[in-house]
Amino acid sequence: MALKEVFVPDIGNYKDVDVIELLVKVGDTITQEQSLLTLETDKATMEIPSSEAGVIKEICVKPGSKISQGSLVLRLEAAGEAAAEPIATPAVAKTPEAAPAPATAPVKVEAPHKETYIHAGPAVRQLARELSIDLNAVTGTGLKGRITREDLNAKIKSQISGSSGAGLGLLPDPIVNFEDFGTVRVEKTPRIKKISGAALTRNAIRIPHITLFDEADMTDLESFRVAKKPDAEKAGVKLTPVPFLVKAVASALRAYPIVNSALSNDGENLIFKEYVHVGVAVDTPHGLMVPVIRDADQKGLYQIAKELADLGARAKEGKLKPEEMKGGCFTISSLGGLGTTAFTPIVNMPEVAILGVSRAEIKPKWNGKEFLPRLMLPLSLSLDHRVVDGADGARFLAHLVKVLSDLRELVL
Repeated sequence: MALKEVFVPDIGNYKDVDVIELLVKVGDTITQEQSLLTLETDKATMEIPSSEAGVIKEICVKPGSKISQGSLVLRLEAAGEAAAEPIATPAVAKTPEAAPAPATAPVKVEAPHKETYIHAGPAVRQLARELSIDLNAVTGTGLKGRITREDLNAKIKSQISGSSGAGLGLLPDPIVNFEDFGTVRVEKTPRIKKISGAALTRNAIRIPHITLFDEADMTDLESFRVAKKPDAEKAGVKLTPVPFLVKAVASALRAYPIVNSALSNDGENLIFKEYVHVGVAVDTPHGLMVPVIRDADQKGLYQIAKELADLGARAKEGKLKPEEMKGGCFTISSLGGLGTTAFTPIVNMPEVAILGVSRAEIKPKWNGKEFLPRLMLPLSLSLDHRVVDGADGARFLAHLVKVLSDLRELVL
């Protein structure tokens, strides 16, 4: 009886994803949609379900394998075809007795597994990717050589104190027993904060930042937004200022491609992106997350508002898909709802710029004849100075301010 094959289904745009765990074994009877294995992407782990039910006869992957959509996972005897089992079983049973070959077969299969598979858990692997650390270069101190988070921390410290950190004069972290000074409460650091904190540390150290400040006159835009709120609500849209910011940023990225570029890893080339994907930082109970609005320059305000509402809600519930947080060209971080008059956001590699948005405030502005009350929005633009110099950054920010001050600029 012919065996049925089970393949990796659509897993988004991921390729060569690591298999970190097998959830079944040869001989298991499985049901349709039963989880077969666990994959690990840059942002999360996912379980792959079976498209067929039956008895597993052969598993074609192992921990450490890299697979993509369409990769063969296993072969099974479909449910209802078990009558073929008595015929298949003797053939399998006789094979080990026919020749000494099986004695060497396990060695040929197992050796590559031991040499190529890195013993590390999903959280450690993800943190290593965030920090651009090659796990092959890390010595594991855990059980059976397993790489731990402490091993990654040790690697980072050695890199900082080594050639890459020479001349920084960094002191070791202070060791303080806080209980000496009063009562304390200890809580586990949220996983997202651990990952983002490590990435921010890398970004702050490796990127030479420059931050420019300006204000946008939002008076007319706010009047327009308030006037359109009833129509937006009828369309099922909550029209906040953020969609306008996304649209204005998309316009500025098109006008100044240098801010929509990236520096190659070797520093030899600039990579200019022909697409405009804008990330918007969302404050969640789990930590800061940055879902991405794709092709923001090609979408209307209502569509952007709908996507922002959906992505923001799922971010707070911890239900964002990994691919929804990848591919951003530029990030908007808004603290306006919480206050602040200005701040210096940290650029998120491999992006080369990030916009900080603070609290809008009514201020008296001189129009040449008199002072008038105007709604002014503070903006902070941080740049990777290796890619974007001050003049280009100033032009980008001026364009952004111009668009926010007069929405008619978007149609030019």
